[in-house]
Amino acid sequence: MGDVLGYARVSTGDQDVAGQTIRLEQAGAIRVFTDVKSGKSMDRPGLAELLAFSRKGDTLAVVRLDRLGRSLTELLSIVERLKERGVALLSLEEKIDTSSAAGELVFHVFGAIAHFERRLIAERTKDGIAAARAKGKVPGRQPLDADKVQAALKLVEAGMSPTKAASQLGLGRSTVYREVAAAGLRRTA
Repeated sequence: MGDVLGYARVSTGDQDVAGQTIRLEQAGAIRVFTDVKSGKSMDRPGLAELLAFSRKGDTLAVVRLDRLGRSLTELLSIVERLKERGVALLSLEEKIDTSSAAGELVFHVFGAIAHFERRLIAERTKDGIAAARAKGKVPGRQPLDADKVQAALKLVEAGMSPTKAASQLGLGRSTVYREVAAAGLRRTA
């Protein structure tokens, strides 16, 4: 039997992981790893440290699943990584324990729902594109205005910086830099 390792995360420095830590220690966590990071960020040093510290047979415990991942897809990805390492997941609020057959089944059901959701989104997108085309609209990025690009190149040739040329002509800065490089012009700034 392995150890229980806790993971607590809060989104901002104004929040405190103390409440989560207490609950995880009450659930048997021998050590609690923490992150103060938004759920949007996948750069989570505390989670990375926990994964490096964990051994086969250990259990990663969280108070709620949303502390571990922002979306179902992200959660499933993390659980798959845990499974590959032989580490189970325990969520206190949702009462999910992937070390049991029932807990693993629940996660497989979640995975099926996530797959269904991705397929629905893809179908809706395809239908939306078809409807736009039927109305005569061309989906996607509009082509560059060749006259504006040529004007930007002339301004850069005359000594203006690509950034200033882009600003004056209403083009993206990276677009002008890309076109300058493609034309083989030297930039002044």
